Amino acid sequence: MRIAIFPAVVIAALFGASSAFAAAAAPQGDPAKGKVNFETVGCYQCHGFQGQGGREGKRIGDPMPLAWPAFLGWVRTTSGDMPPYTPKVLSDQQLADIYAYLQSIPKAPDYKTIPLLTGMQNTASNTR
Repeated sequence: MRIAIFPAVVIAALFGASSAFAAAAAPQGDPAKGKVNFETVGCYQCHGFQGQGGREGKRIGDPMPLAWPAFLGWVRTTSGDMPPYTPKVLSDQQLADIYAYLQSIPKAPDYKTIPLLTGMQNTASNTR
């Protein structure tokens, strides 16, 4: 059992380190230009204006769930419902701008900090 756990720990540590490095390796992007690109190319049609996801597209914002290399690879080679966006359609810099835009979207507040929702939760628990 000890032998099986050690490789898993090493792999997890390496993955965590590589994820941190990959996130740090993201090129500098301009969030304002990224928002324009996001809307111009039509990303919002499936992913929502703030990457919140929708009926057609996955959540890609708040916070951006993919490190830059994974995001770049996914956008360039996706084989799902989303068409791949080649460098002829979006340059690497335009994608870096979109990535910066998605990273700049503020995190949604915790529902516990929203009075209307906490009041509803207390009311619901009192009616049981």
